[in-house]
Amino acid sequence: MIACAGQPILTAEQTRAAEERAIRAGRSVEALMQRAGEGIAAAALRFAAGQAILVACGPGNNGGDGYVAATLLAAKGQRVRVAASSPPRTAAAMAARTRWAGPVESLETAAPAALLIDALFGTGARPLDPVQDATLARLAAAARLILAVDLPSGSDADTASAPDWAQAHPATLTLALGALKPAHVLHPAAGACGAVRLIDLGLPADAAVAVASAPQLPEPGPTSHKYTRGMVAIVTGAMAGAARLAGIAALRSGAGYVALYGDAGQGGPAAIVHRDYDAEALAESRIGAVLIGPGLGRDTQARDRLTALLAGDRPLVIDGDALHLTDPGSLRARRAPVVLTPHAGEFQALFGTPAGSLLDQARAAAAAAGAIVVLKGATTTVADAARCRVHPHGNPWLSTAGSGDVLAGTIAAQLAHPRADPFAAADAGVWLHARAAAIAGRSFLADDLANALTAVRASA
Repeated sequence: MIACAGQPILTAEQTRAAEERAIRAGRSVEALMQRAGEGIAAAALRFAAGQAILVACGPGNNGGDGYVAATLLAAKGQRVRVAASSPPRTAAAMAARTRWAGPVESLETAAPAALLIDALFGTGARPLDPVQDATLARLAAAARLILAVDLPSGSDADTASAPDWAQAHPATLTLALGALKPAHVLHPAAGACGAVRLIDLGLPADAAVAVASAPQLPEPGPTSHKYTRGMVAIVTGAMAGAARLAGIAALRSGAGYVALYGDAGQGGPAAIVHRDYDAEALAESRIGAVLIGPGLGRDTQARDRLTALLAGDRPLVIDGDALHLTDPGSLRARRAPVVLTPHAGEFQALFGTPAGSLLDQARAAAAAAGAIVVLKGATTTVADAARCRVHPHGNPWLSTAGSGDVLAGTIAAQLAHPRADPFAAADAGVWLHARAAAIAGRSFLADDLANALTAVRASA
């Protein structure tokens, strides 16, 4: 089993195409099924601890994987039974069934077991009928542990829909076969999957869309100074406290210098510099990145300040209110890097509702705006027109005022570094923000979140 960090994410169609390429290269369906079954059996052995096992098999190759796993578990002396919804229909699944020496029970009448292995339907899922949903709910409710093969049965690999039984009884572990799918990282299916691990089948996979992994962050050297670490300029507006939060986050996540432009309140740490708003000063070459949006407001002054920045050449992070004051065409016309950080409502206001999954939507929006889009949510997605990095399993305690301002400041600090790759900077900012939330714990303030970034940056 392989952890998900850094692993490619493929749609159902892309997975089938990868399997076909593997077969053309000399692998057989039976060989892929054997490898999958071995991985399932190995995982089940870790979980079973001598408990009874029920393998629920469907008619397709996912069921075939289940038959292989059951045969291997029986050979290891495990107490394993097989229940099927219908006989196998593919040649590989039929062959796997013939190697299972035990009886095959009817799934509808099967007695439950402590460990339920759900190998009914996988990536080629179909909607469950009411009887199948009720049967799986009954077996899952009685199980101590649930192991889902590829996906909880009835889940859609691409849209991430999940059936009632799986949402009521999430898997303990889901084993993604060959590659991760959108349903492993997008809700509601991701919630039904529980922990997710990959069984490597040796499939060729394009990593344009992948789960995020720990970033490589720049470190200061002997000749570093505040500007080589990155200067962040933050344009303030109606609610300066939000900009100050962003400034604290920028400093604690690595920036060497943070200045607030237009903040007369003089609040926040003494390390933050307060300046009057000056459009010309914001064009200074030593500024590595400009952040606008936290607490900005949506009045004429706010719009004018954003318009001036869009006409400039400094890398730009646009957050919060500022996302309501522009449009994809204006953003696309800009030559310098732009990072947008919308939540779902801001995203819809700026881009409408593009088709497809959240991953598709983020990539389409990035292409439309010629920008990097950080689409925030239970799963946060970082996308440009060519790439997408996914940060699954968001922390629900981030649903507090100011957490988005902290994220914007964290991204701005990464973007401000002189050697920053804008896409990697946005991805790193999201990663640091998530780790800070883990350190802050539960029921934290955004101030706590910003302060936790020092510890995260020190250990990264």
